[in-house]
Amino acid sequence: MQYRRLGKSGLQLSEFSFGAWVTFGKQFGVDGAAELLATAYDAGVNFFDNAEGYEQGNAEQVMGDALKKLNWTRDSYIVSTKVFWGGDKPTQRGLHRKHIFDACHAGLRRLQVEYLDLYFCHRPDMDTPIEETVRAMHDLVTQGKIMYWGTSEWSAQQLSEAYGAARQYNLTPPTMEQPQYNLFAREKVEADYAPLYDLMGLGTTIWSPLSSGLLTGKYNQGIPEDSRVNLPGYEWLKASFESEEGQKKLQKVRELAKLADEVGMPIHHMALLWCLNNPNVSTVILGASRHSQLVDNLKALESRDKFTPDVIEAIEAIVDNRPESAQRF
Repeated sequence: MQYRRLGKSGLQLSEFSFGAWVTFGKQFGVDGAAELLATAYDAGVNFFDNAEGYEQGNAEQVMGDALKKLNWTRDSYIVSTKVFWGGDKPTQRGLHRKHIFDACHAGLRRLQVEYLDLYFCHRPDMDTPIEETVRAMHDLVTQGKIMYWGTSEWSAQQLSEAYGAARQYNLTPPTMEQPQYNLFAREKVEADYAPLYDLMGLGTTIWSPLSSGLLTGKYNQGIPEDSRVNLPGYEWLKASFESEEGQKKLQKVRELAKLADEVGMPIHHMALLWCLNNPNVSTVILGASRHSQLVDNLKALESRDKFTPDVIEAIEAIVDNRPESAQRF
């Protein structure tokens, strides 16, 4: 495991991290969660990601109970949560000052920690002025309740506005963004955010590196019964796979699988290493619905030497979707 700075901050994140989305509080209770966290931690993972919106706070509670059970020293790991979807009432959602504070304190209680290392605005809030959100985050930083704050799936324009407000009013600017990034979702990370890495020192904690499992190759012959796609609430994902665009992506996945086989690694290892090849990626968040899945994904690092410039160009020839303004790595 290697470590990368979170943008231009001094905090170093493991290049692979582990997230609770879909699984904690839904597929895993405390014991299963503790096993997954321990496996990741023992492999060198130091960042664990969560959100208030994951299973209505249950994912935070399960992770908190698991962390308590594992009893690691607090200075040996990084934990995050996100604020936006806390409930149905107007006071329980969005990025206004009240909900940001309420969600932070609720996250601290559920995760059973005294402070959050990373705190994300889970989506932009069109009903709240940027300055109000930035000031609320700054106040949490000065109170010692969060170390760094950032965003998830914000546009470059929204990030620039937040950064500008922070500089104008002498507040703490956002340090990181959590966008989706994989071989089929590239525009934001490679093009839209390109000016912000140097200007803001922006770090990225990317999610869905395997495009919700598409880049594992397990859907090449149809949708398995036990896959995430068949879980209640994920009908949208199944529909996207079965769409015309989804079928085109599957054809590219089949070609990528052939290339990976020639190179001597599984396709999902190749897809994970492709994400890590981008120097603007601070960490790649892994998920797992089985313990063996996490163990396998972590082994991708063992194939790092096989991921050569020739392999990268062969991948690009297959996907043929590099944003026009993207730089080459």
